[in-house]
Amino acid sequence: MRILLLAPQPFFVPRGTPIAVRALLQVLTSQGHRCDAITFPEGEDPQIEGCRILRIPTLPGTRNMPPGFSAKKVIADMGMTWLAFRQMRRERYDLVIGVEEAAFIAMMLRPVFKVPYVYDMDSSIPEQMDDKFGLPAWLRNGIARVEGRAARKSIGALTCCRALQTTVESYAPGLPVQTIEDVSLIETPGEPPADCRFDEPVVMYVGNLEGYQGVDLLIRGFAEALDQGRRARLVIIGGTDAHVAAHAEIARELGVQDSVSLLGPRPVERIADYLGQADIVASPRTQGRNTPMKVYSYLDSGKPLIATRLPTHTQVLDDEISMLVAPDAADMARGLGALLDSPQLRDRLAASAKQRVAAEFSPEAYRRKLTGFFDRHIMPQVAGRAKVQA
Repeated sequence: MRILLLAPQPFFVPRGTPIAVRALLQVLTSQGHRCDAITFPEGEDPQIEGCRILRIPTLPGTRNMPPGFSAKKVIADMGMTWLAFRQMRRERYDLVIGVEEAAFIAMMLRPVFKVPYVYDMDSSIPEQMDDKFGLPAWLRNGIARVEGRAARKSIGALTCCRALQTTVESYAPGLPVQTIEDVSLIETPGEPPADCRFDEPVVMYVGNLEGYQGVDLLIRGFAEALDQGRRARLVIIGGTDAHVAAHAEIARELGVQDSVSLLGPRPVERIADYLGQADIVASPRTQGRNTPMKVYSYLDSGKPLIATRLPTHTQVLDDEISMLVAPDAADMARGLGALLDSPQLRDRLAASAKQRVAAEFSPEAYRRKLTGFFDRHIMPQVAGRAKVQA
């Protein structure tokens, strides 16, 4: 098939959705499909054979695009709509894949060009915006109606977790939906990074420092664990300069600044090198329902994972493969303390997690789920529509 993929993100940059988009394109092109991907201006070409990257113009006020909803993204989405329209006028496509809000663009263009689309839902937009801004009910419900219409007009949907699959199924009963969890980014560790060598046990967080990630909660729980007489180091990797400074201030206020190292962003290809220096890995997220991509690398790292006992985690994690804690500082301190005090517990959780990854969250499992979904549900619909139009 000739596929047009609309990815409203910087691409490629080493963070959640762009990493998922890269994996999607790699599998589709390996199956012989030719793909054009329309993306935002920022990012590096991932050099995927069989895929052409088409970037929207750099519009005023859209540089340094952050994750999630923003005014910058609204402006850039207008540019994506224009480029998608132009591209579909120029070339013939069999299928469009709309990632996140780009499904709305695909829905809008479908009556014009008669090209079916797949909705790739990596997050629920009304839920994401409500978490960030606290929307009034009428606005949240209005956005949900648009999201639901985009699901119903599609010929199928991809989601990254079971919670989002449930959302799609509530919008469009009977629509083919496939959950394809993210996979580990762990590769063979290399040389230990010079900026991450510590004598004390290391608790490590890797990811952005947006409020929903709960890194402030992690720092507060870590401080309580130290107050109970333990010796450890908290290493935080990722975040903008402003977010790093804000979290450094939290550590100073709690008096643990000498035990907290905020390293800032590091290359995604060195994740294994950094995780190799950890004794415990952490996902303290406090909002949202989609499972953080980092969880899959954490589970594959050979290190025990501590995470909040919330749906964002429990749709993948359980007590057999992780230390689950309530989203408050006291229980975070309890969980950290239990792991720091017991090497046997750490080893047991880490070994169980590695087994789970091999069975359910490997690159082979990702490929199997995606190609099976396309073979069973998408390609027959595209072929049937082509016959009707002929």
